[in-house]
Amino acid sequence: MSTWFQLGDVRVDVVRKKIKNLHLSVLPPLGRVRVAVPERMSMEAVRLFTIDKLPWIRRQQRKLREQERETPREYLERESHFVWDRRYLLAVTEVDQPPSVELSHNRLVLRVRPGAAQARRQEIIEAWYREELRAAATPLIKKWEPVMGVEVRHLFIQRMKTKWGSCTPRSGSIRLNTDLAKKPRECLEYIIVHEMAHFIEHTHNERFVELMDRFMPKWQYHRDVLNRLPVRHEQWEY
Repeated sequence: MSTWFQLGDVRVDVVRKKIKNLHLSVLPPLGRVRVAVPERMSMEAVRLFTIDKLPWIRRQQRKLREQERETPREYLERESHFVWDRRYLLAVTEVDQPPSVELSHNRLVLRVRPGAAQARRQEIIEAWYREELRAAATPLIKKWEPVMGVEVRHLFIQRMKTKWGSCTPRSGSIRLNTDLAKKPRECLEYIIVHEMAHFIEHTHNERFVELMDRFMPKWQYHRDVLNRLPVRHEQWEY
């Protein structure tokens, strides 16, 4: 069930769910505000909560407007692509064999069948990014499991529109945004620790901050680096 109310120039969409805590989101591309609330919470309580968060909402909306956006990719020869925060020039080779992607010096080499359309080139490269990210994330998860005392049973890599990562503690699942393979490796590690910390504390409360401070003292630095980097046109920060 959903409804909405207005706070000055800010429209707030309210979605009622079977949850215990409120979840406030500022969504791309225009900064739409959505709050997920427990089913029985009164609208007045929701309104007071949102009024208290208005300064934060406006800061996020301002960041959305100001954050640098990636130029849409066309998957053409000598186009720039980033892998682990390093710039590579795309080299497209048409060959009558199964497609492949590899890094060679400063080039991202894409081998495709003759006449492969842009959509097919994009599909191949994004599949390669997913595998790169999985290969980098798996040992990091194994590194942090004994340190944090939690177990990640499922790892999903997918394109995500509004988050760098998410998790489902009940099933021991973590989801990572494919685009993390374009960012510094330290940022990937920060997101993994962030999501694993949610296995211990589900919300972003003081206890969560204490956990992050204990496990990764420089986590706020990595978060800020990640959120200053260019993102896809539809993507928001973490």
